[in-house]
Amino acid sequence: MQADGKVVDGSLLGDANGVEPAPGRVKDSGKWQKPRFSRKALMKCCLVKWIIASTQPQDKDDSSDSDLELSTVRHQPEGLDQLQAQTKFTRKELQSLYRGFKNECPSGLVDEETFKTIYSQFFPQGDATTYAHFLFNAFDIDRNGSIRFEDFVIGLSVLLRGSVTEKLNWAFNLYDINKDGYITKEEMLAIMKSIYDMMGRYTYPCVRDEAPSEHVDKFFQKMDKNRDGVVTIEEFIETCQKDENIMNSMQLFENVI
Repeated sequence: MQADGKVVDGSLLGDANGVEPAPGRVKDSGKWQKPRFSRKALMKCCLVKWIIASTQPQDKDDSSDSDLELSTVRHQPEGLDQLQAQTKFTRKELQSLYRGFKNECPSGLVDEETFKTIYSQFFPQGDATTYAHFLFNAFDIDRNGSIRFEDFVIGLSVLLRGSVTEKLNWAFNLYDINKDGYITKEEMLAIMKSIYDMMGRYTYPCVRDEAPSEHVDKFFQKMDKNRDGVVTIEEFIETCQKDENIMNSMQLFENVI
């Protein structure tokens, strides 16, 4: 996603090739610099671009960065070693992500209004409010109205570097708005409409009002195998993995994380 709101090709589901991410790089001067994230998906992610944008190069020697820098915040993250074990980010990447996160959220927590601000900046041509609400709820595992850095970065790790199955599990959680373990057609339509509303005129040329509904009808008919009116996580994952057209259709979702 470019800063002007134009959509570029995403890779949320298309980058699960099993290749280990390249480590962040440090200049020969020994001074810490922002890691050059090698995977295109990482820097196409709006949430990553938001926090990396506020990260400034540091003048201190890299060897002193043995752990996350913890300031006086209401919530302090877990140790860097533990987060590195829980995610597929390198040490340098976690350091960079945390610096940006701390700059934007000094309390150590991110709230829903922050998500709405982020997506209104990246999608100025549309209305991002509803989608930001749904996405925030998907990250807010504890359902307490705020997201810790650990939950934030673990979720990003799944979205950007997880296996296809892990990403589909996360997508199911997003579509399952009321978190009852099932996706209804109404829930899927609500998510899809929020994406179309947010992406506005850049979604696809001349998007018709009925396009989201038609999109969902095709999805749901294939996924609801036993015709009971709901889609289970097993039905969702099995259908997505076996249907190339559905996987291709999810590119719309890939562009808006």
